[in-house]
Amino acid sequence: MQKIKDWILKKLFKVSNQSVNLLDLLEANALYNEEISIDPAKLHFKFQEFNAYLIFAVLCAIVLVPLILLTHSGFQIVDFHFSIISAIGVTAAIFIFFDMFKIYARKSMTKKLIKKAWNEHFPCFEYEKYSKLLEEIYHKLPKHMISKPNLESYVLEQIIQNEQKE
Repeated sequence: MQKIKDWILKKLFKVSNQSVNLLDLLEANALYNEEISIDPAKLHFKFQEFNAYLIFAVLCAIVLVPLILLTHSGFQIVDFHFSIISAIGVTAAIFIFFDMFKIYARKSMTKKLIKKAWNEHFPCFEYEKYSKLLEEIYHKLPKHMISKPNLESYVLEQIIQNEQKE
C-alpha cells in the first residue's frame, strides 16, 4: 500500500532537487504542527492538477463501477426520481472527495518533504521527538533577533539546552 501511495504522490507533485533552507524548514514545521497550509514554494514542490484529475478519475472508476453494477437492477425497479436524486448525491460526493483527496495528498507530501529536509539539517535528531521543540524555538526567533548565518548554531544550542534540562 505504501508503494502505491508513494507512486501516486510522485505523479501528483513535481519536486525540485534543491534543498530546503533552514528557516523555511522551521517555518514549514511550525505551520504543519499547527495544521496550517504551507506554501509549496517553501518546500520546493508543485501540485500537478491534470495528473490529480486523472488519478482521481481512476480511483472513482474503481469505486463507482462495482457500485453501479450492484445498484443498477435496484434502480430499474424503483421510481426514476430516486435515480436522479442518487446521481446528484454521488456527483456532490465526487466533488467533495476530490477536495479531500487534494488536501490529503498535499499534507502527505508536505510531511514527507519536511522529514527529508529534517534529515538534511538535523540528522542526529528524530523528527517525531523534536518537531514540537523546534516549533517553540521558531516562535522565539523574532525575540532573539538571530541572523541567518547564526541560525543553525542557535537552533542546535537550544535543542541541546533543552536536552540537558530533561
